[in-house]
Amino acid sequence: MPKSEIRKKKVYTPPSDVLPSSSTSDKRPSPVWLPVTAVALIAAGIAWLVVYYLSETAYPVAAWGYWNLAVGFGAMVASLALLSKWR
Repeated sequence: MPKSEIRKKKVYTPPSDVLPSSSTSDKRPSPVWLPVTAVALIAAGIAWLVVYYLSETAYPVAAWGYWNLAVGFGAMVASLALLSKWR
């Protein structure tokens, strides 16, 4: 019985215009201040909200009213935005 021919597959090479450009600047670690600032923003946001609730809306800024909630939660959302850049 004759032996069948072995088929050789061509090695796939993606087109050069589709290749992602990997530079050394993309692989640098994050600066030290980034996680420190993010954790500080989380702590400040939680502290702001705790003070607001425990003081029965008298502190930190009584004139702002419910905008104090926006400040506290805004600080925590800003920390999430910073942490999304952390490598």
